[in-house]
Amino acid sequence: MRIDAFNKVSELYKSSSAKSTAKVKSGSFSDKLEISQTGKDYQVAKQIVARTPDIRETKVNDIKQRMEAGVYNINIEDVADKLVDNYFEETI
Repeated sequence: MRIDAFNKVSELYKSSSAKSTAKVKSGSFSDKLEISQTGKDYQVAKQIVARTPDIRETKVNDIKQRMEAGVYNINIEDVADKLVDNYFEETI
């Protein structure tokens, strides 16, 4: 591309005088936002989940007390089954 041709084209798009713009008078139109009931329910559920702790302290404390007392007995086969189930659910 020739530079002189580019300069001539760019001069065509230059404005020799700036035009002022008129302000638009405010009309009677206003923006309106409506949230669906599903959206409202989602917001409430999200707030409740945010306030809920990740760790259930009462359950953890109960297990700790039972372990310290020596009465917390679990079936090792049940633990192995849950580990295997969790492994295959994550890999699928």
